[in-house]
Order: sequence, then C-alpha cells, then structure tokens
Amino acid sequence: MPLISVENLSRRYLMGGETIHALRDVSLAIESGEYLAIMGPSGSGKSTLMNLLGCLDSPSSGRYELNGSRVSEMDDDQLAEIRNREIGFVFQTFNLLPRSTALQNVELPLVYSGMPAVARRQRAIEVLAQVGLAERMQHKPNELSGGQRQRVAIARALVTRPSIILADEPTGNLDSRTGDEIMSLFAELSVNGNTVILVTHEEEIARHTRRIIRIRDGLIASDQTNISPPPTPGAHTDTGQPMVP
Repeated sequence: MPLISVENLSRRYLMGGETIHALRDVSLAIESGEYLAIMGPSGSGKSTLMNLLGCLDSPSSGRYELNGSRVSEMDDDQLAEIRNREIGFVFQTFNLLPRSTALQNVELPLVYSGMPAVARRQRAIEVLAQVGLAERMQHKPNELSGGQRQRVAIARALVTRPSIILADEPTGNLDSRTGDEIMSLFAELSVNGNTVILVTHEEEIARHTRRIIRIRDGLIASDQTNISPPPTPGAHTDTGQPMVP
C-alpha cells in the first residue's frame, strides 16, 4: 500500500461570489522512501496540494490517505494530531526560535509530544549529528550560517520520526552553493529511507529529485521519473549503517 494515496482530490474557494478551482480531481500515489518534487508556477495549485498533503487544509472533495489513515475525513483536531505524528515541515524562512539554541529548537516538537527530558535531549543530539551539526548544537540561529539554520530546521523536522518530510522552497533563502548542499542532504536522507517531498518553482532544485510532478491550472500536467538526478555525495548506501530515520 502506498504511503500516500490521493484520488480525485479537489479544493475550491469562494471569492466574491466566484468559485475558484485551486485543485481539480488530482490523483497520485507516493511510496515510502520516495524523493520527489512538486513543481508549478505561481497560481498553479502546487501550494494548495502541499497544504492538503501536509494536513494544513481539507479538500472540498476526493480522498486522501496517509500511512493508512483516511485524512480527508478528519476534523481539525485529528488533522493536528496527524501533522504532529506523521509530517516534518521544512520552510524557506527556517522558522527557528531566535533565543533558543539549535538543540533547543530541535527538541521543541518532542516537548509538545510529552517525551521525557533525557530522552528528547538524546534524540535531538542524534538528529543534529545526522545533519552534520554535532559541533554547533549550542549555537543560536544568529550564530549560524543560512545553510546551518536550514540544517537545524531539517533536524527539527526529522526528530519525531515522521512518515514524510515536506519541504516548501527549502533553498529559497540560500545561495546556490549552500542550496546544493541542502539538496544533497535531502538526497542522502532519502537514500537512507526517509520520504522527502519538495515544493518548488525552480527547475534547478527539482532536478535533484528522482520524480517530478508538474502542476498547472490545478491539474497534474506531468508525472515523470527523473532518470539522471545528480549523484548523492556522502550517501551511506553500502556500509550497512544507515542514518537514523
């Protein structure tokens, strides 16, 4: 069974008496461990699809199942629970607490989940090491580079062991070299079992993934395998020691 199963998903809005069809009868399946991009220009419906997949919004019609749960039939409280348990978000603007250390920022979702202090501290240390920040975990965001801040945000997304990492324009505030480093990190996470979904309008970013879904006018315009993504630097695929999921 696919990790994500979407069938005839639609989202309509009423604006000034007019019905806006932001998404129209979209159907797709995403398997566990996939690394894919959802692409489209402004107004195409890609952000609407991201909000639905991320349980930030509910569809007007259609079916959405995530990891066996019928998300499309849930109320707001149930959607919040699914978000906290199943989805790790990474945003363009990092969304870190400025007065907290990297370690404290990464611990935060575990505080909300009620994990005991010692266990959550250990888990946060694990994922910060996983994203290459073992030496920077006591630094605050203003003491970190943009790429390091995004790595903290990725660690925070990973810390609850979610089913999917949903990244919205994750390199939008980074220079091209740092952006490539972050994309290599996402590729490595995917190689080691994490499901990563990027939402972007940039071809250069989408080409790093292994599948590209293009949205236009609320419809899937194409859904293709990327046969030649860049190599994954540092991916530990042959050591028998995968990264911590």
